Amino acid sequence: MTQAEIKLCSLLLQEHFGEIVEKIGVHLIRTGSQPLRVIAHDTGTSLDQVKKALCVLVQHNLVSYQVHKRGVVEYEAQCSRVLRMLRYPRYIYTTKTLYSDTGELIVEELLLNGKLTMSAVVKKVADRLTETMEDGKTMDYAEVSNTFVRLADTHFVQRCPSVPTTENSDPGPPPPAPTLVINEKDMYLVPKLSLIGKGKRRRSSDEDAAGEPKAKRPKYTTDNKEPIPDDGIYWQANLDRFHQHFRDQAIVSAVANRMDQTSSEIVRTMLRMSEITTSSSAPFTQPLSSNEIFRSLPVGYNISKQVLDQYLTLLADDPLEFVGKSGDSGGGMYVISILTTCHLLSSFLCRFGSRCARIFRLVLQKKHIEQKQVEDFAMIPAKEAKDMLYKMLSENFMSLQEIPKTPDHAPSRTFYLYTVNILSAARMLLHRCYKLCLFDRRLLEKSQRVEAIIASMQATGAEEAQLQEIEEMITAPERQQLETLKRNVNKLDASEIQVDETIFLLESYIECTMKRQ
Repeated sequence: MTQAEIKLCSLLLQEHFGEIVEKIGVHLIRTGSQPLRVIAHDTGTSLDQVKKALCVLVQHNLVSYQVHKRGVVEYEAQCSRVLRMLRYPRYIYTTKTLYSDTGELIVEELLLNGKLTMSAVVKKVADRLTETMEDGKTMDYAEVSNTFVRLADTHFVQRCPSVPTTENSDPGPPPPAPTLVINEKDMYLVPKLSLIGKGKRRRSSDEDAAGEPKAKRPKYTTDNKEPIPDDGIYWQANLDRFHQHFRDQAIVSAVANRMDQTSSEIVRTMLRMSEITTSSSAPFTQPLSSNEIFRSLPVGYNISKQVLDQYLTLLADDPLEFVGKSGDSGGGMYVISILTTCHLLSSFLCRFGSRCARIFRLVLQKKHIEQKQVEDFAMIPAKEAKDMLYKMLSENFMSLQEIPKTPDHAPSRTFYLYTVNILSAARMLLHRCYKLCLFDRRLLEKSQRVEAIIASMQATGAEEAQLQEIEEMITAPERQQLETLKRNVNKLDASEIQVDETIFLLESYIECTMKRQ
């Protein structure tokens, strides 16, 4: 893990959970798995605080634990899951577009709390929706429950692993840590709950004042409370399913830009057919026959079987390999390549321009190519092609391979071939995306800290010289960059989401490519 990623994890943990959790989380990221007492000793934190911090991290799936043979429990940070917190706004917004405000709040509650029972989620969401409604209107529990069921049916939420009942009934000494298991067929099984009721509004201060003082109100014991109908069945947001949705949207958009709307609709249909049958991390979808695709096209979409076959042939013959043909049965069997190298070109195009992207694509296709061949095939003037190649070489997006004709490696008798290590280029872009997110967050955090100090000193009547000294904590270049950020503060969140889209594509491409090898 790079230093930029570790620092970004540190900022995210501190922003969401505070300094103590951030200290424990970053320590585990840097050192790897460690037992409880070693963590407390190395971080100089009390055992009680370490336990509470680990509870928070485990609750949010940011730390996992493992019991070793000697009974020692070691905790390990899930770095990739910490970085996923950058994507929380995108998960929530996606649910809003698919399942309206109710679905949005369900996923938001699960992300904020890590794990919750269905009944707790339904009540929290119903109360929040009731707060936003006009006086006299309330949100019914049943309506929220129906949306939760739809999210489970489409796998956007899933059950958390739990302690098996056999382990609880074991008369022997309890294990040092529970073993959590989940049956795959039960992951999306919603318990049958009869949640009857409506959302409640918070009591106003006037109502509280009219009633008994809070301190004198009778405290009811847990014995008087009704038993929770789904106690022990916890749910969490299924981030892999969201990633699958993002990936499918990127593929459909790329096909539409490459060909036309009809092609993208055909690919969208194929992806919908493969949503449940294909793993979110698989490099290819399950094979689908032409006949199956034709029957699954949207109702009212006027396209004949013959035209469909022509489109599928065009997609399969396209050099960017969005669709591949895997057989001839059923009118032809087709698969979708989850992420191809063309997804990298959009990031490359933004950084270096369309001509550089053309050269980059050419080198990818030819594997190894000389500078003169680049000039000829790309139809770019010699000086301009040379400058672009050297620029990409200096940025480590390309490498130069020497093939000498003679043992003395004389330049006049040596071939110099340009080549692209696509995985290396993807990792390079990914690292830069994380550095960009880190820089923006650190600069804004520093600005807010300085402004808070100045406001506090002004309130206590500090002298002008002291205020000037505090303001100089931000250097001139940082101040200039900060002014730019402040002018575009409304665009900052959108730009972070765009950077995260690039991060997602690059990570998905690296993962798929590694599985193919």
